[in-house]
Amino acid sequence: MISRPVPDSDLPPVLFVHGAWHGPWCWGRWMDSLHDEGFSSYAVELPGHGQPGSPKRIWNRLSHYVTAVEAALDELGYETILVGHSMGGLVTQLVLERRDVAQAVVVASVPRRGALRSAIRVVAGDFVNAVVMFPLGTMWTIVRTPEQVRRWFFSANSADEDVTHVGEKLQNESILAFAGMLTRWPRPAKVGTPVRVMAASEDAIFSVAEETDLATAYGTEVVIIEGAGHDIMVDGPHADAGVRALLEMIRGAKHLH
Repeated sequence: MISRPVPDSDLPPVLFVHGAWHGPWCWGRWMDSLHDEGFSSYAVELPGHGQPGSPKRIWNRLSHYVTAVEAALDELGYETILVGHSMGGLVTQLVLERRDVAQAVVVASVPRRGALRSAIRVVAGDFVNAVVMFPLGTMWTIVRTPEQVRRWFFSANSADEDVTHVGEKLQNESILAFAGMLTRWPRPAKVGTPVRVMAASEDAIFSVAEETDLATAYGTEVVIIEGAGHDIMVDGPHADAGVRALLEMIRGAKHLH
């Protein structure tokens, strides 16, 4: 777990949960912004995700990721604000089915009906590399090139340097965890924690319509970051818009009034 603590802060800590192929490194920009606003922040490293740039296969399940987040919460306390991106958004929701925290925000998250539609989009957009994932037991085939990284995580207008930076740090993801994203849907009715939803208008993985449906299930309205790709938190100026939206969400909670 990486951290940006603020000594003597009376604000609740924020725990970030990264998504598939990523690691805690992806939250650095948002963590710096939250630090400037007085929030201590922490980013959990999900099991097997300490190898930036590595194509090595990992074999973790979603349950392993849930356990890692729960261990981090045990350390930080349950007045924590939980923020999860993409697969980390699903992991966040699974954690919330088991226990409450102060509040949660899911960012470009696995939606209410799982990742099947997303998988279909990936197959349609990169057929040759996508269809070999399960036979080869690897998810590396669809994130190997800058073109693939841009297609799935950024927008056409994203800066080349952002695409390159992220592409160099992506690593393989567990095919078992991916299978879990297809079959283990979120269950908002079992969640007692207030949950907010952030979406990217140019997200090629999860659509705004899917994120809007997820927000409705949690009794809230989706917040859309215009022009951003799936990786809102590292997508140039859209990252700044995203963290501003995040701060508005968490400051809007009753306990921060």
